[in-house]
Amino acid sequence: MTTALSAPTALKNALTHYHAELQHALSALERDRAGSGEAFSPAFRLPELSPGLEQFFSVSGIGITELPTYRGHTLRLLDLMRNPGTRTTKTLASLIIVARAVRHITETGERILIVTPSSANKATALRDAVYRAIATGLVTADQLQITCVVPEVSATKLWSSPLSEDALLRRRNPLVAHGSEEPASVKELAATFTAEHAERFWRQYGVRVWYTLGLDNYRAADMIRAFAERDLLPKADSAAGTRTHVHSVSSAFGLLGHDLGHRRVTQSSEGTLPRARYFLVQHLGTPDMVLSLRHGSHDRRNLPGYRFEPSEGLYRQEDDPHFPATTFDPQEQLDPTFYTRRPVTSAQMDPLIAAQGGGGIVVSLHECLSRYAQVRGVLAAAEVELPADPRRLREWSLVMAVTGTLNAADRGLLPDSDDVLIHGSGSYSDQDYRPVPDHHRLTAADVTALAGHVEDAVRSGTAH
Repeated sequence: MTTALSAPTALKNALTHYHAELQHALSALERDRAGSGEAFSPAFRLPELSPGLEQFFSVSGIGITELPTYRGHTLRLLDLMRNPGTRTTKTLASLIIVARAVRHITETGERILIVTPSSANKATALRDAVYRAIATGLVTADQLQITCVVPEVSATKLWSSPLSEDALLRRRNPLVAHGSEEPASVKELAATFTAEHAERFWRQYGVRVWYTLGLDNYRAADMIRAFAERDLLPKADSAAGTRTHVHSVSSAFGLLGHDLGHRRVTQSSEGTLPRARYFLVQHLGTPDMVLSLRHGSHDRRNLPGYRFEPSEGLYRQEDDPHFPATTFDPQEQLDPTFYTRRPVTSAQMDPLIAAQGGGGIVVSLHECLSRYAQVRGVLAAAEVELPADPRRLREWSLVMAVTGTLNAADRGLLPDSDDVLIHGSGSYSDQDYRPVPDHHRLTAADVTALAGHVEDAVRSGTAH
């Protein structure tokens, strides 16, 4: 590794900086969905810039920092974790989602209730954005509400905030935990609630229910990754021809958003970018996108066979370098945030990678721990502080991405490009936040229970 690194470059308020360009791109998404007849969703339009909106967007910082080179690869970090209230890239999409809701409310006078399933980070970021909209005076607590449905297994990753600490806001914006052997069932629960009750809530309470998990709601924000790449990286890099984008993924919404932004940049006169190759990093609990890339199927029977080595207390395999060489348990769950099985987005990512290049790798907890000190040192160059004790880490996305990059370089899996951009989508420890206490969460075993919680929340706003 080398240590002579350039200074980081950054945008302190990316959403304000790219407001006009982003609005133009959003208009294209609006035209694409015209006449789709989908459930309620505000138009893809942002409010006009104002001091209040700039303050609302002020946590949308993005930075790019050079990291130490490794095995001849130039490594850089795309830092998307600069909101101290979330420490994840979900901030960008959440701010745009809520900004669209603000514009709809301002123009129509209608109330909106956002409903979203989440493994944890989407819920934290959307709730942070809703509170910011209220605190900056863009809307009132009566006009905009949110209900988040999360798996019980990841509830400890939810960040406490005024939406849970204030009794009235907590009632209006419930956090609902759902216990299930399949954490991703929260998606089905929230979607079924919306399908069965949204129309009644509009007729009975005058509240628009918005189920926000749609891909375009997130692609819209993740286009900014390509805009920042164009503006913050040396222009000479464009002549290199290719750049490999490494990202820890569950459904790869972020990379699909980058691809959309990349196409906008390269098809316009706004600048040039190297061709994008996408490299996915997953863990053994949900390796579905890498399985699909390798075998054309999400079938876990295509995982390599592991043998237990009693002398080491580890499982090993040497058949496929795209999967962990060692693991404590082939069935382990490294991070419950990555909980999506059989993602429909494989149908988009597989041909994209086949056409443009890239690949994928799966990492294990043992591999992440084995390289933890090394990863900690690499990220120190980007002023990203990992706790000295990995047991304090609560969000493993960034550690997974860097571990995957180093493993892939060791195994010759990275494409023949010496330019690698690691998308830093999340990293936080137990020192960065206060978990939402158990008594500030509700529980729902089924749609009927969830509907009862949401109805109580909506009535509290109506009564006020």
